[in-house]
Amino acid sequence: MPYFTSHTQRLFYAHHQGSAKRPSLLLVHGAGGNRTHWPKTLRPLANYETFALDLPGHGRSDPAGCSTIDDYADAVSAFIGFLAKPVVVVGHSMGGGIAQAIALRHSPHVAGLVLIGTSARLPVGKAILDNALDQPQVAIDFIARHAWSQTAPEEMRALTRQVLTEVPPAILHGDFTACNRFDLVGQLSETAVPTLVISGSADKMTPAKYGRSLASEIPHAHYYCLEGVGHYIMLEQPARVATIIERFLETNFS
Repeated sequence: MPYFTSHTQRLFYAHHQGSAKRPSLLLVHGAGGNRTHWPKTLRPLANYETFALDLPGHGRSDPAGCSTIDDYADAVSAFIGFLAKPVVVVGHSMGGGIAQAIALRHSPHVAGLVLIGTSARLPVGKAILDNALDQPQVAIDFIARHAWSQTAPEEMRALTRQVLTEVPPAILHGDFTACNRFDLVGQLSETAVPTLVISGSADKMTPAKYGRSLASEIPHAHYYCLEGVGHYIMLEQPARVATIIERFLETNFS
């Protein structure tokens, strides 16, 4: 299975081969997640070559994790340099913050952004941040209750608990610390690549109004809000999200 080594740390990634004539997609998961948070209907999206990365300390990647978005952006930027080809960075939640930070570095390899369930600020509530390290199950239960819409099946909440429980508390706390420190408000007018922002109207973790504000800060960004969908937008409505992303890609990169 493929690994990329950044300094001495190995980062695992999944690779789907697509058409070399289009930009590749780089999928960046959120706090406490891993590459499997991107469902199969998104990972091999149409004919696009796709890379789904496990961030440092997550999934099959080596520890440790990071406690700032910039440090995660360093690792992802190194991976983009390793690929040495145009990529559209697709980020969910914390991954969306990482994508924003990378875009502001004006890398010649970053061709576009897809920002899902994210914002220019990612404040974390006390129920999560205060418990993630010493009482992680309290934080995990809170996330499982609030990250999904009311119509999401219970097995999705159970899956959230299972995935987050597998993450070492220090890494989980580091992720939420990174989110809580993140703030690019007022800086995103410098984003120079085509950008798509997707929110869920039932997202309690990163409400749609923040996604709308994010899109308004980025020049010529496209914005979609999916009605009745919670924070894990791409897991609740993978087919709808794939269709929206594909239209964006066809419009900007065909």
